[in-house]
Amino acid sequence: MARGRAMWKGHLRLSLVSIPVELYNAVESAASISFNQIHKPSGRRINYTKTVAGIGEIKPEDIVKGYAVSKDTLVLIEPEEIEALRVESRKTIELREFVDLEQIDARYFERPYYLVPQDDEGAAEGYLVIREALKRAGKAGLGQVTIGGREHLVAIAPVGRGLVVEMLRYASEVRPERSYFGD
Repeated sequence: MARGRAMWKGHLRLSLVSIPVELYNAVESAASISFNQIHKPSGRRINYTKTVAGIGEIKPEDIVKGYAVSKDTLVLIEPEEIEALRVESRKTIELREFVDLEQIDARYFERPYYLVPQDDEGAAEGYLVIREALKRAGKAGLGQVTIGGREHLVAIAPVGRGLVVEMLRYASEVRPERSYFGD
């Protein structure tokens, strides 16, 4: 079965059981159409140059990152400082809590992934035990995973013959509905 390349490899841990797993994107985003801006007379793509007002075009090596602390005040941040802020990956999804999937508000769901056991002799057996336990209980396991230096809240639930990992938004990322609907 052709799966493509795993976007993350690590372990699924439930109590004392740890199973080697791989994470695959469950959504095909190649189906979306994207357009380019074209110079009509020549039929060529339009290029974008980086410029600074009053200076003109600049070199890529002169570009640094910064954070606006007020309208006119920027704090420059070095690449080493950004790297120091990245969350170190533990390469483990530890299931810490279990809930009915219906208890999770749909606004918190961000993106689905398939969680597959690695080609390891004991991995499939432990994987199936966890999948069946979640299925029988009608529950999803909640945990966290670090991908690309960012920690994500996840819900893991049975789907068909496997497990799906739903990346979840944190409560602070969801705007309250009362701001839109009032009284």
